[in-house]
Amino acid sequence: MDRDAAWDLLCEYTKGDGLRKHGLAVEAVMRHFARKHDEDEDAWGIVGLIHDFDYEVHGERHPMDGEPILRERGLSEHAIVAIQGHGNHTGVARESLMAKVLYSVDELAGFVTAVALVRPSKSVHDLEPRSVRKKMKDKGFARSVSREDIRQGAEELGVDLNDHIADVIDAMRGVAGEVGLAGE
Repeated sequence: MDRDAAWDLLCEYTKGDGLRKHGLAVEAVMRHFARKHDEDEDAWGIVGLIHDFDYEVHGERHPMDGEPILRERGLSEHAIVAIQGHGNHTGVARESLMAKVLYSVDELAGFVTAVALVRPSKSVHDLEPRSVRKKMKDKGFARSVSREDIRQGAEELGVDLNDHIADVIDAMRGVAGEVGLAGE
């Protein structure tokens, strides 16, 4: 599957702008980490882009119910397993680096988006990791985002959480305009 086919797949199953932007943000972050680990940037980016492609259709049964669609569209087994493991609810083990990174950045990218949007600037460009960590302590803020998944993701990668947040912010700055985080 190439990037154009991945975007078409996302748009076919995802009508909401917010979830499409989330896919673009996670794609950028996955590409960042692929470069950092000398991995295939296109393959990792595609996984990030489509990891939630079937959420609107399958809800909590996603991504498991989306698996046949991914196979039909020619996504590699390695990529399918990474997508299946991006949530604890699936029970799929995260054994590859791609799978661990996807899990570690999914909730965090959403949380970084939420934090940036409540800032006066509405921008990720002036966002710092300490602001994200401070908001993580506020249980009422973005309550649907699992702080435990964010912590566990960094732990599974063996990285410092502040450094991990900084990497995610840095990657999202590259697509700030596309995902609505460039400010007003």
